[in-house]
Amino acid sequence: MAEKHDTHQLNDQTRFAMPVRNLISLVVAVALGVWAYFGIIERLNKLETQAILVQSDLVKNTEFRIKWPRGDLGSLPADSEQFMLIEHLAGEFEKLSDEIDTGKAPHDQQQALTLQFYEKRISSLEERLEAMRDQLASLKANGGNKQ
Repeated sequence: MAEKHDTHQLNDQTRFAMPVRNLISLVVAVALGVWAYFGIIERLNKLETQAILVQSDLVKNTEFRIKWPRGDLGSLPADSEQFMLIEHLAGEFEKLSDEIDTGKAPHDQQQALTLQFYEKRISSLEERLEAMRDQLASLKANGGNKQ
């Protein structure tokens, strides 16, 4: 007896019968699979982007941490302002020193900074000291009697 083999040919004319319930469950399963796949891909992209940003920040932080103390990255605005003020004051001090050395200081400063001013002060103090010595000598001569 000859066996009969049924072969099915699939083409664009082939019919396929399936319960609607099974078809809906297949569509839902495929939709859930696609949704889960894209959710996982989205999460991976977020994590990869975050890792790249953290790496970039880490490199910048390391560069800043090394270069800032050396002064390679500049200085704070307050530091710059202080340096400018110090330079200005140093220039002013140098000008005043030159004026004092050459004797061209303003009148009030010249009087306070010259030897003549100190000579006058010392002379007046010597005169007062001499007057006090005279008073003390006269007190001793009178025998310490108060008048």
